[in-house]
Amino acid sequence: LPFTPELAALSARDFMQLVLYRQLAVRTLLTGYDNRFGHNRSEGFADYEAYGREMGMEVLAHSPFVMGGVKVSSSVIRSFLQEGEVRLAAQCLGYPYLLSGEVVSGCHVGTGMGFPTANIRPLADKLIPATGAYAVMVTAEGRQWQGMMNIGSRPTFDGRDTTLEVNLFDFDANLYGKTIGVSLVERLRDERKFRNAAELTNQLEHDADEARRILGSWQTSPATIIPPTNENNPPS
Repeated sequence: LPFTPELAALSARDFMQLVLYRQLAVRTLLTGYDNRFGHNRSEGFADYEAYGREMGMEVLAHSPFVMGGVKVSSSVIRSFLQEGEVRLAAQCLGYPYLLSGEVVSGCHVGTGMGFPTANIRPLADKLIPATGAYAVMVTAEGRQWQGMMNIGSRPTFDGRDTTLEVNLFDFDANLYGKTIGVSLVERLRDERKFRNAAELTNQLEHDADEARRILGSWQTSPATIIPPTNENNPPS
């Protein structure tokens, strides 16, 4: 429905009567447990039930999905991502949070340390999780690859802009200009500044070992890895 000023001015009762009942022939309306609609959202579920009885429409409220005592919602998922809790976000979503993007040219710092990275320019305006290093699964060249990803400004090299850099394990091909999908499985550590490149290289070696350990025990399936062309990944 086009969200016009006229539509926005409808009360909940008028919306149910004129749009849902008459235009769309709705006979059963299932709403979210905390959903409100109508002008100024001044009415609630009890009102919707009463209006429904008047017009022969059954109105039902869905119960919240509770996980670990928390009512799962997009705001909760966004909060997890902003804190780097990608494993908890995945439990809420039902699959790992996905970032899809085009591989663009970077500073090639990782290549010099033995960890070549693909710099990602996200395709959609999506929430970027907290800075740090992550164990990830990457969809590229029609296959899935294990890898690790750094989100941050490369403080060891006095970087300023936030970048998304992915190192694909056991991968040796040119990805420039291609689209890849990165599913974030678990956060490895915070981003921090190292004293020199050698110290950073040692840390990256440890990160890679830890990421391989995590991903090796992580069971992938079509239900948990989302193709890079699918952007139905809610939080933004």
